[in-house]
Amino acid sequence: MRTIVTALALIGTFAAGSALAVDMPKEGKTRCGACHSIEKKMVGPAWKDVAAKYAGNADAEKTLVANITKGGAFGWKLGNMPPKGMGATEPEIQSLAKFILTLK
Repeated sequence: MRTIVTALALIGTFAAGSALAVDMPKEGKTRCGACHSIEKKMVGPAWKDVAAKYAGNADAEKTLVANITKGGAFGWKLGNMPPKGMGATEPEIQSLAKFILTLK
């Protein structure tokens, strides 16, 4: 019985933690998730790191949209991102840029 109660407590803790976490939008998972995550550096930088890099930049959204569209390394020293990532459309790029810039 003690094992069951402990297991349920752990499951509840994990569920509560993941409910509070920010989740990547669907198009982000599909188009960008192979190389990026929200919090951890993978093939590309974590999106929270991207948001921090552009924090306080008045042209951040415009710059981020342009960078995603044209592709490149952008000073991260992690390799080059292909243009439009994995085939993202212009509306997806604009939506994802806005989302990325909301992360803290």
